[in-house]
Amino acid sequence: MTSAPPPPISEPDPSTFSCPGSLVGPCSGCQRRTHKYGNGGLPLCQWCMAPVQDNWGSTVRFTSTRPQST
Repeated sequence: MTSAPPPPISEPDPSTFSCPGSLVGPCSGCQRRTHKYGNGGLPLCQWCMAPVQDNWGSTVRFTSTRPQST
């Protein structure tokens, strides 16, 4: 199965079309604009997340990089 190459970095991730502008930030992998913050946000755009899910499975999720309070 061959997937189409991602669009240019200047094109935002489609997730930005369904979230407020205040929740948009750069992808941690490629710096493409993506829904990065808030509920449902991920640190990676869909094109950077795809190989991660291939390696770790479809249930991989990002929770937080903040230290847990004790």
